[in-house]
Amino acid sequence: MRTRVKICGFTNVDDAVQAGRLGADAIGLVFYPPSPRYVEIAQAAAISEALPAFVSVVALFVDAEPDRVREVLGRVRVDCLQFHGDEPAEACRIYRKSYIKAVRMRPGIDVAQLESRYADAAGLLLDAYHPGLPGGSGSGFDWDLIPQSRSLPLILAGGLTPDNAAEAVAAVKPYALDVSSGVEARKGIKDAAKMADFIRITNRAT
Repeated sequence: MRTRVKICGFTNVDDAVQAGRLGADAIGLVFYPPSPRYVEIAQAAAISEALPAFVSVVALFVDAEPDRVREVLGRVRVDCLQFHGDEPAEACRIYRKSYIKAVRMRPGIDVAQLESRYADAAGLLLDAYHPGLPGGSGSGFDWDLIPQSRSLPLILAGGLTPDNAAEAVAAVKPYALDVSSGVEARKGIKDAAKMADFIRITNRAT
């Protein structure tokens, strides 16, 4: 099965459209104000409306109030929600929308237990643990923490770049790779050549 590619943290239309044309399966929009990749609703709507056909839009939240999530859903074309905080499963499913639950990996994390807790999720995203940061740190984690047996599609994030994408596919065999800082020129601004390389290498490695 082909490993899909999600590129996260877009802040402008041109970068997102370029990602879609290069073959990204999904783009991520960050609705977490402390993030350097935070995007306002109006800009997010412009990005989602400009995308080529068949490119999914994932809206990322961190312990957001339900009214905030609903506001985004009411104004932006969103295909999937991504929860990157401490949201329980009950809080993720109230929007009746496909959702991904992110997990910050460190020793002691029981992935199988989380798969059971979030059994209705569209996927479990495994990211690096960094104190004080819910994601987007650019750091990786020990892939040996990932179990071979899985009940949910596994999305691998954390420290991914064109240099290690093939290794990630071979070692983890994920449903998808999720990259942000690894294909940036600077925070929030993507590098077209890096995006192209990442997508090409991931596709070849599958």
